[in-house]
Amino acid sequence: MSEGMASHPPDSGRPVPAAEEDVRTRLLEKFKDTLLEIAVVSPRVVRLVIDRADLLPVCRFLRDDLGFGHLSCITAVDWKDRFDSVYHVSNWNNGCSVQVRARIPRDDPKIDSVVSLWNAANYHEREAWDLMGVVYEGHPNLERILLPKDFKFHPLRKDFAQEVDRQYISRRKLKGGK
Repeated sequence: MSEGMASHPPDSGRPVPAAEEDVRTRLLEKFKDTLLEIAVVSPRVVRLVIDRADLLPVCRFLRDDLGFGHLSCITAVDWKDRFDSVYHVSNWNNGCSVQVRARIPRDDPKIDSVVSLWNAANYHEREAWDLMGVVYEGHPNLERILLPKDFKFHPLRKDFAQEVDRQYISRRKLKGGK
């Protein structure tokens, strides 16, 4: 049997594509004009790169048509010239995971919230906003989750001035918040 193929029921004798190849094929069929990249990066893992405008249609298709009902993580990455919002979703029926990387322009760090699709996104989006400053539009309660509510910065950004702002945090702890 060739690599990347799963066996079909014994009576047919035909190999069928592994779960990740099926997911890749179906995503290409539906979104071939909007996907920036798509690849099977390891057994049972598909990675795709999209523009932020395509996030909700792609995620809705993953959930409703392909059975990706579990969102395990959302994070943001600062690439100096842009941000990525990264989503990890899983289909427990076929054991496949998809990593969706949505590109966001640095000068307009906003993207749609996926809380309406996966409630687990609630805290993940808040954390990504708190630490990176990516605004998840339509989020029901986008407020700080880790840092003080009056903190003015997003400390995981590459342009965050470490020394000055670290002193700000220390003074807050020592002097009761001023």
